[in-house]
Amino acid sequence: MVVTGNTTTPSGQSAPAASIRDVARQAGVSHVTVSRVINHHPNVSPATREKVQAAIEALGFRPSSTARALASGGAHQVTVITSDTSLYGYASTLRGVEEAARAAGVGVAISVLDSAEPHVVQAAVERVSDPREGAVIVLAFDKAGVRAMEALPAGVRTAAAVESIVGRRAGSKKKAAAWAWFDDIAAARTATGHLLELGHPTVHHLAIPSSTRVGDRQRGWEQALTEAGAPVPQPVPAKGWGTAAAHAAALELLGEGRDGDGHPVTALLCGNDDQALGVLRAARDLGLSVPGDLSVVGFDDVPGAAYYAPSLTTVRFDFAALGRRTFELLGIGQRSADSTEVVVPAPELVVRESSGPPR
Repeated sequence: MVVTGNTTTPSGQSAPAASIRDVARQAGVSHVTVSRVINHHPNVSPATREKVQAAIEALGFRPSSTARALASGGAHQVTVITSDTSLYGYASTLRGVEEAARAAGVGVAISVLDSAEPHVVQAAVERVSDPREGAVIVLAFDKAGVRAMEALPAGVRTAAAVESIVGRRAGSKKKAAAWAWFDDIAAARTATGHLLELGHPTVHHLAIPSSTRVGDRQRGWEQALTEAGAPVPQPVPAKGWGTAAAHAAALELLGEGRDGDGHPVTALLCGNDDQALGVLRAARDLGLSVPGDLSVVGFDDVPGAAYYAPSLTTVRFDFAALGRRTFELLGIGQRSADSTEVVVPAPELVVRESSGPPR
């Protein structure tokens, strides 16, 4: 959203336009409070409202119609805060946001978080917290995203795509009404159950980074093993999202044929398909056949998963639909009369060649 202002000098010459932050400094309040006054928000004391109005008059500040559009349910721009734009889940969610925004006549900007360090997150939040920046969507799939989501002030119209553990823990919090997520626990339980049904004595797990100590994919994997009475091996710690780190971890895990507790490694549930590709390569490097010696299952169903050798069994997530739903939760833009609410499909197990019975 863009807020513009005009001031004139006593001589009638145009002066630099006053911004909402100029008004905030003049009144001794935050720019969020100024936004609330401009948009007639009820939660502003009369004394504060009077100070802000006086600063507006003194500076000749005039909020644009765009600013008022956001308060009434419209906006001309949405900024997406994300820590990644290349990983499949992030990129596909961004695509869904852009598709929905374009259909609603809303522009999309992207703010990339370089790290989860508090000062980096705070700087990004400050850049988009000005009402001129419009509404905000956060891809809170990791620690950086969650920190950004939590740091955004209440006056900013916000929606978020979050890890399922974040959504579940929110409970009845009002802000959770603008969050969208997949059920990662159910997805992991299904994938683990598939491998157990094939006859594997247990299933090992290569974890991915999470915004919390234990992610919901790991929780679902643990639950499925426990309920089946199968041994629960130590998960392989997350060393990144990508293929190279997974390849190195798999070489170490598979090299001995058994884990540190003596459990045979015959089935491996990977945190995503990029990791699964690294595991498939490690198996080949070690002379192991897939699925004869090792079954491999991933998450996401990236476009190339059906063309891996062997083709990858994986859990399909419709990230584009998640992005469209997250934009819809902002409640901005125009929807046609025949449009319906975006429904995010439940994750679906896609069985291909990389999983089979143990030898």
